[in-house]
Amino acid sequence: MIRVMTDSSCDLPQEMLEELGIIVVPLIVRIGREEFLETDLSIDEYWTKVRAARAQGFFPQTSQPSLGAFESVFAPLVGEGNEVVCVTITSKHSGTFSTAWAAAQRFGQAVSVVDSWSTSLALGFLVMAAAQAAREGASLSEVLALLRGMRARTHLLAVLDTIEYIRMGGRANALIPILSRVMRFLNIKPIIGFVEGELKLLGQTRTFSAAVAKVEQRMMELRPLENLAVLHTRRPHDAQVVADRLTQSMGVQGQILVGETGAVLSSHAGPGVIGVIGVQRG
Repeated sequence: MIRVMTDSSCDLPQEMLEELGIIVVPLIVRIGREEFLETDLSIDEYWTKVRAARAQGFFPQTSQPSLGAFESVFAPLVGEGNEVVCVTITSKHSGTFSTAWAAAQRFGQAVSVVDSWSTSLALGFLVMAAAQAAREGASLSEVLALLRGMRARTHLLAVLDTIEYIRMGGRANALIPILSRVMRFLNIKPIIGFVEGELKLLGQTRTFSAAVAKVEQRMMELRPLENLAVLHTRRPHDAQVVADRLTQSMGVQGQILVGETGAVLSSHAGPGVIGVIGVQRG
């Protein structure tokens, strides 16, 4: 049997994780002088603590799970005779992939670790696809091929309202000088996204609403899509408006997944983000 794992940055709703039997290893969030597993904090609790910490001059920080955290999950699964596929947040901005890979070496070919090249629901869509394929009887090589093909077709574009969190988080140092020039001197809103796992500046406009419209247009250009989602930090109404517009303009059947990203991505993106994830049809 193939068991699928991921880390808590996937932002998948708990009911989806349970339905597909996906196992989650939590990342670590530090807020002021306190440290939490991401899965131990609701998003409202997280932002309450962040507001208190910001009043004292602290920004939230994150770190990857320990080697032991991964080994403690791999060991019983392999011991039961399973093959394990672990899909992680992009290795370009987190040490999670490297730690999971190092932990997997103890188990030989029984554990495969895959870099998603992304995070949040972009990672979540990959994990869901792997779990569904495994449930339908796909072999290990088929699941791995699916993931590596799908990640190249997965696009996450987000509009930032502030760069202070991503600056202080220290995970995108190569991007910060570019964003600083864009937002400080030109007073415009940046559109960022992942290119083979690395955050890049993909566009900019003079207003937040124009930037969101540009993201929506980009998703239109990527059609046909097999998955579509809207994520946000502290902007539920705006996110739903974007989802409703995309539903109408793209002729989506059913509901687009809309969700607030968890503590890990929020710690680096800050409040006020709107993002859209689209997976092109294979």
